[in-house]
Amino acid sequence: MEVAVNLELKTLHVKQDITFHNTTGDSLSYIVLNDWNNAFSNKNTPLARRFSDEFYRGFHLAKDQERGSTTITNLTDTENTALSWERTTKNPDFIVVKLKEKLAPNQKTDIHITYIAKIPSDKFTRYGYTQNGGMVLKNWFLAPARYENHDFIKYNNYNLDDIANASTDYQLEIKTPNNYSISTDLNLIYRDTTNTSFQTQSFSGNNRTDFNLFIEKNTSFKSFQNNDLEILTNLKSKKTDDFQKALIINRVIAFTENFIGKYPHQKITVSQVDYDRNPFYGLNQLPSFISPFTDEFVFEITFLKTYLNNYLKNSLRLDPRKDNWVYDGIQIYAMMKYIEENHADQKMLGSLSEMRLLKSYNITNLSFNEQYSYYYMLMARKNLDQPLGDPKNSLIKFNEQIASKYRAGLSLSYLDDYLNQNIVPKSVQEFYSLNKNRQTNRSDFESILTNNSPKKIDWFFTTIIDSRDILDYKFSDVTRTKDSIRFSINNRTGIYAPIPIYGIKKKEIVFKHWLEPLKEDSLYVFERKNADKIVLNYDNEVPEYNLRNNWKSLKNVAITNRPVKFNFLKDLEDPYYNQILYVPTLTYNLYDGFSPGIRFYNKTILDKPFTFDINPAYSINAKTLSGSSAFSVNHYYRNSTLYNVRYSISGNYFHYAPDATYLKLTPMVQFRIREENFRDNRKQLILLRQVIVNREKSTYVTDNSTPNYSVFNARYYNTKTELVHHFNFMTDVQISGDFGKLAGEIEYRKLFENNRRINLRLYAGSFLYNRTNSDYFSFGLDRPSDYLFDYNYYGRSESSGFFSQQFLMAEGGFKSKLEPNFANQWMTTFNASYALWDWVEVYGDVGLLKNKYQKEHFAYDSGIRLNLVPDYFELYFPVYSNNGWEISQNKYNEKIRFVITFSPKTLVNLFTRKWF
Repeated sequence: MEVAVNLELKTLHVKQDITFHNTTGDSLSYIVLNDWNNAFSNKNTPLARRFSDEFYRGFHLAKDQERGSTTITNLTDTENTALSWERTTKNPDFIVVKLKEKLAPNQKTDIHITYIAKIPSDKFTRYGYTQNGGMVLKNWFLAPARYENHDFIKYNNYNLDDIANASTDYQLEIKTPNNYSISTDLNLIYRDTTNTSFQTQSFSGNNRTDFNLFIEKNTSFKSFQNNDLEILTNLKSKKTDDFQKALIINRVIAFTENFIGKYPHQKITVSQVDYDRNPFYGLNQLPSFISPFTDEFVFEITFLKTYLNNYLKNSLRLDPRKDNWVYDGIQIYAMMKYIEENHADQKMLGSLSEMRLLKSYNITNLSFNEQYSYYYMLMARKNLDQPLGDPKNSLIKFNEQIASKYRAGLSLSYLDDYLNQNIVPKSVQEFYSLNKNRQTNRSDFESILTNNSPKKIDWFFTTIIDSRDILDYKFSDVTRTKDSIRFSINNRTGIYAPIPIYGIKKKEIVFKHWLEPLKEDSLYVFERKNADKIVLNYDNEVPEYNLRNNWKSLKNVAITNRPVKFNFLKDLEDPYYNQILYVPTLTYNLYDGFSPGIRFYNKTILDKPFTFDINPAYSINAKTLSGSSAFSVNHYYRNSTLYNVRYSISGNYFHYAPDATYLKLTPMVQFRIREENFRDNRKQLILLRQVIVNREKSTYVTDNSTPNYSVFNARYYNTKTELVHHFNFMTDVQISGDFGKLAGEIEYRKLFENNRRINLRLYAGSFLYNRTNSDYFSFGLDRPSDYLFDYNYYGRSESSGFFSQQFLMAEGGFKSKLEPNFANQWMTTFNASYALWDWVEVYGDVGLLKNKYQKEHFAYDSGIRLNLVPDYFELYFPVYSNNGWEISQNKYNEKIRFVITFSPKTLVNLFTRKWF
C-alpha cells in the first residue's frame, strides 16, 4: 500500500496492490475484501443499527463529516483491465471482486485498487481521527477475507474487534506531514525526511491478519526492549516511573512467553485506546478518589490484560467471531495464573479489605481471582447468560465484554484443576504453536485438549462451552463418625460435571477429592481427618449456580447451618450466612412530608429466588408510621421463551390526603417472555394481580363514596425498544364489584435521519359495566385519579396548586386541564409530539370522551414540550386548546405541567439498558 495522509480532510489516499495466492484447495471465481471503514458511511449500516440497538446516540446524531467511508476510484487486474466488483446496501462493509477467470488452487493473481478512505471520528469506537489532529487507525484498509469451509467469511463490522482477515504479508509506504510521527507494530524499513513539508516511511510485516497505526504530532508512546521484542505503549500511569514500568513489562512478557509461547513478531503495541475499549471491569468502576490498589499494580493489570489481548489476537489464526471463547478463555486463564504467581494475597478490593469497618463484608474478603465468578454469576442469576461457544456478535453487551469472557477463563481453570498434571497449560502451548504453521479453529484446540487428557472430557465441551446448562449440587444423607464421613450427592439440575469436595477444620483445608457423580444415588465415604465441615466447590473452581447449599456442619451441636449476618448497604452474596442488609431511606410526598426510614432487605448484588424488602418510615408531617414492604419468589425457566415467573405480595401505607391514609395490598404473579435471540430487544409481560385498597375518609376529598375496594387487574405488555425505534403495546382489564373496564394503548417513537423525533400514542378505554355514582373510577383526560395507587404522585389529592400540575403519561394523556376531564363510559385519545430542535418539541392531543346521558365531547390541546430527559424530567407549556389561547390567559404559570422522577433505580435503568 502507498498511502498519503491528509489530516485536514481526515482522509487516506491509497494505492493498493494485492497478490492473492490461492491456498484454499478450491477454484475461486471471486475474492472478498473486507471494507470495515465503510461501515461508518451512513445511519443504516449494520454497525449503525448495532449502535441503535445498544442505545448509543453519538453515531446517529453525528455530523456527516464525522462519519467514515471508502470511495473506490479504480480496481483492475494485472493487465490493467477493470474488474467487476459489488458492494451491497445490506453489506456495505465488504466488497466482492469478480475475477476474469477462475483462480485454480496454488495459483496467484494480482489486483490493483485506488481508493480514498475517509476516516471517522474516534468518538464512536475510539478508533479514527482524534480531537488533537492525529489518527488512531484500525481496520481502515481493504483486506482479503478469511477463507474457510469452501467460502470466504463475510462478516459485518459490529465494533467487536473481530475482523476475519486472511493471513497476509504487508508492505506499507505512508506519507505524513513532517511534524507528525507514526507508532505501529509493523517493522520500520526506512524513513525519508528529505522533503521539508512531508516525510515518507516504509513498514513491513509478515504472516499477520491486521496491524495498528497511531499518527500523532507528539508521540505518546514509549519503547521498551525485551530481548528481540520491542513493546510500544502509551498506557497512562500517574506515579509509576519508566524503571518500574520496565520491570513490570519484563515480568509480564516473561510470564506470557513461558506460559503460552514466544510472540511471532518483532513489535507489539499496547495502547490506552486498546485498554479503554476492553478495560478490566472492577478496577475501572471504582471512583478516582478511592485508591485501594497501588499505582504499580493498576499499571501491571492494565498492561497484562491489554498485552495478552493484543498478543493473542496477533498470534492465533482463529475465526475471531465464531471461535471467540478460545481467545477469551486463554486470556483470562493466563491472567488468573499470573495473579496466582505474582499477587496470590491480593484481594478483590485491595487495601479496602484491611479496613476494620469493612471486615464483615464478603466483598472485601474475596481474593482477586474470585471476582471473575461473580461477574459471570451476575448474568446467570438473571437468566441472561449465554453459551460460551456462541458467536461473538450474538452476545448481549455485558456478556460479550465481561461475563462470557470471565466464564471462559474460569472454565479452563476448572478443567485444569480437574485434570491436574499441567494438561491445560501444555495444551494451550501446543495449540499456540500450531497457529504458527496454519489457520486454525476451535476444533483444533478441543482435539488437543482431548488427546492430552487421561480422562474423558466431552462433558466439558457439550455442557460448559456449548450450552447454558447450569450446575447445582448439594449434599444428602450425610452421616459421620469420629473417623469417617458418609454422604450422597443430589444433582439438582441433572447436568453432569465433576465437582470437588473439601474437608474444612477451622477454615483450613484438611482434604480435597474430586467427585464424578454419574449416578444420583452414588454413595461416598472418606476419612474425616478431624474436619468440622464438608464443603462442595469450596474454592469455587466449578461455575456453579448456587453455592448456598454446598456445605454441611459436622459438629455435634449445630444450631443452624447458616447464621444471620447484618450488613450496612449492599454486599456480595456470602453462601455461609443469611444476609440481611439495611440502609437509611428518605421518601417524600406532600402529605407525609419527608419520611426518614430504614430499609431491611436480603437482595445482594446477585439475584436470589426469594427476596424481601421491608421499609418502615416515619412521616414528619403526620407524626405517624408509614412505609412499604414486598416479598417475592422468582422462578426461572432456562430453556424457554417464558424465562421468568415471579410471585409476589406487596403492601404500602401512606397518606393520600392531609388527614387520611391508605393501605394497599397486592398479591401478584408476573410472566416474562423474551425472544430466542437474546439481543432482540422485544420483551413481553403478562401481569395478574388483585389490588386491595382500604382508605380512611378525608374531609379534603369530596369523593368518599367507596373508601374500600378490591380490583382484579390483568395486563399484557409487548415492547420493542432501541434508539431509533420504540414500540409498546399494552392491554388492561379491570374487574371489580361495581365496574369493569377494558383499555388498550399503542405507543410509537421514531428518530429520523435528520435527527428529528416523533412520538405517537393512541389510547382507548371503555367500561364493560359501571354501577358507580362518581368519577373516582372513571377514565381521566389529563390526570388519572390513580385508584390503584400505581403512580408516584407527590400530591395525589390536589386539584389546584403546584402539585396538581404534575403530569403522568397515562389514560388520556392531555396536558391542558379541560372540562369534562373524566369519562364514565368510554374515551379515545391520540397524543403526538415532534422535535423541532434537540429537546424542544411541539405537542398536540385530540380525543373523544363519552359520559352517561351526554353527547360525545371532542377535546384538543397543543403546546411546547421541553423533553430534557425523556420520562424523567420534562416540562409542558400549553398554547391552544378547547380553553382558547392559554398562553395569554391569567395565571399561566398554573397551567404548566411537569414530569420529575426522583427514583434512583429508575434513573439507573436509563444508563444500564445498553448492557442488558
